[in-house]
Amino acid sequence: MSEENLCRCSWLDTSKTDYVAYHDDEWGVPVYDDQKLFEYLTLESAQAGLSWYTILKRREGYRKAFADFDVKAVALFTDDTVEALLLNSDIVRHRGKITATINNAKLFIDIQNEFGSFSDYMWSFVDHKTIVNHWKSAEESPATSKESDAWSKDLKKRGFKFVGSTICYAHMQACGMVNDHSNDCYKRSQIIAQFQQG
Repeated sequence: MSEENLCRCSWLDTSKTDYVAYHDDEWGVPVYDDQKLFEYLTLESAQAGLSWYTILKRREGYRKAFADFDVKAVALFTDDTVEALLLNSDIVRHRGKITATINNAKLFIDIQNEFGSFSDYMWSFVDHKTIVNHWKSAEESPATSKESDAWSKDLKKRGFKFVGSTICYAHMQACGMVNDHSNDCYKRSQIIAQFQQG
């Protein structure tokens, strides 16, 4: 079957090639690399109140603005950096979200020091295994879960910003803590098979 004829999740706008690439190559694939997880967390936090595609279109802008998501570099951003970023049209110019990213970078490092990696900490909220859901359509997929509630509560207790349960659940979907591809989407079974085989 050609890529054009593959069945994909119904929420995906297949007219947007970058969106299709994100769905096919990234969304729902388990991620364990801390730098990538910091990127996802930064982008999901930036999404608050906006569409994911709004952020996806600005992803390269975020990479350049936030030191290729080098968490140690972002943790050292100053007030002057914030002011410069507020003039950067390649990202969402929202002071609260920008300062939250710097704040979150510092706390991200604290978690790395406490748990050995952010990945190990994060995956503990799903017992280090992907939760495989069985949705017939995107409408059945929830916005939150008991796991995202627990993780959000813990992040907030640690001082993280823009990490409500909905943002946490979106992050969990993106980095494969949950597999929310619909039952008829070709990626659902592909991801299951790939990670059962190690």
